[in-house]
Amino acid sequence: MALPCDDSGRLEPATLTQALDTNPRQPTIVLLQAGDLNIGAFDPFAELIPIARKYDVWVHVDGAFGLWAAASPKHRHLLRGVELADSWTNDGHKWLNTPFDCGYAFVADAEAHRGAFSHRTSYTMFVGDARDQIDWNPEWSRRGRGVPTYAALRQLGRSGVAELVERTCDHARSLVTRIGDLPGAQVVWEPTINQGLVRFLDPRLCATEQDHDRQTDETISRIVATGEAFFGGTTWHGKRCMRVSVCNWQTNEDDVERAVRAAQRVLGNVFGNVSP
Repeated sequence: MALPCDDSGRLEPATLTQALDTNPRQPTIVLLQAGDLNIGAFDPFAELIPIARKYDVWVHVDGAFGLWAAASPKHRHLLRGVELADSWTNDGHKWLNTPFDCGYAFVADAEAHRGAFSHRTSYTMFVGDARDQIDWNPEWSRRGRGVPTYAALRQLGRSGVAELVERTCDHARSLVTRIGDLPGAQVVWEPTINQGLVRFLDPRLCATEQDHDRQTDETISRIVATGEAFFGGTTWHGKRCMRVSVCNWQTNEDDVERAVRAAQRVLGNVFGNVSP
């Protein structure tokens, strides 16, 4: 059951309490988010998880992006209370820049984790108490995804991950605010971390929301066609927006400048000469 969120994309304690009250004996998993993919919102874990505990439900945190914020002194406050959850997931292929199929699952209760995945057969061999990965994940044949993860963490270290997180967050904020300040553009959401939204408006006085949606999608396509930057579209609160997401370790200030200039040129074709 999907629960409504506030204007910041966060689940409110009263909403969760009401939902759990409707059927307190039903087996339930509460799914919280650490870093919404559109605006980077973080649920208030320190408030929500104790509520879930009262109803004896499992709490899972989807932290595909956001769990990496824990490495940053500037952003780790967003994760206060996340350690109280029962399980967490996180992607290495985003902020850590490992190969695409690299992701992680963490489960606080080792017995529950192993019980969910382990499957013994008469033809498989086991050596004493040696750990076998087939007891901990849904795949019996897999590549060594831990190798690129280890290499990336070894090379970056704690301070390197923190610097990567903070630098890309700064770039995302710069892209959103600077493109959003151009004539014909509108900031929909300034990044909480490294995700933000911009909308492009149809210049006609009689333009409808549908016209603004169309203008947004067309502007995104034109910016991508310049070859200077790649942005995707998304729908937020019923409106089409350009999603800005920065996680590549190679992104630098020059890339940001080129992306802003590309947007400036595209918008200039509609609104005349503009300056960044």
